[in-house]
Amino acid sequence: DEEVHELYADPFLHNNRLQHMVQVMIFHPDYLACFLKTQQYMLRCYGPLPYDYRHFIAIMAAARHQCSYLIGIQTNEFLLQGGDERWLKGLSHIPKKLQDLYELNKIMAHRPWLISRAHIERLTQGNDNWSIAELTHAVVLLAHFHSLASFVYGCGINAELDQSDGHSFESPGNGGGNSGKSPLSRSPHSLTGSSAHEMEGGIEV
Repeated sequence: DEEVHELYADPFLHNNRLQHMVQVMIFHPDYLACFLKTQQYMLRCYGPLPYDYRHFIAIMAAARHQCSYLIGIQTNEFLLQGGDERWLKGLSHIPKKLQDLYELNKIMAHRPWLISRAHIERLTQGNDNWSIAELTHAVVLLAHFHSLASFVYGCGINAELDQSDGHSFESPGNGGGNSGKSPLSRSPHSLTGSSAHEMEGGIEV
């Protein structure tokens, strides 16, 4: 119908496709409309964070939950925004300002009730500090992509066709194609090896 067509138009024009995530959400048009508007504001509209930082923070959040689907999408967006491909090699290759966000990302993902005033003060004071506006934007991005990773897993959303696992067959004897590797290592341009371990980290905090 006309409402669905209008909702599909913007994401199709931006991505040159209808992402599987959007196709699932269309069963709830009101929710999809809010979701698309929220992502537009967070990732593409005017704000305190550079565009490459926004998408890299999204990668960091998705990596905490090993969500290769979101990592693949956000990695492509990061590179399209002129992001430095060296950042994808691991934490030691990213600016210190983003490295400092690692601890907050880990706690938000697994035990958000442990966040204290001290965590915020450490990020907003000293060299390469975050402004309150920048940190607010970063926290919103982290929270959004943490929850979105749960949505992707909960709905069983498959990789896009042009992602590395998007259109392939592997026999059950290979363990579903996992081969013991992290999902991060199978997404395009994504973190691999020790860098994947750094970004994923552990659940303990």
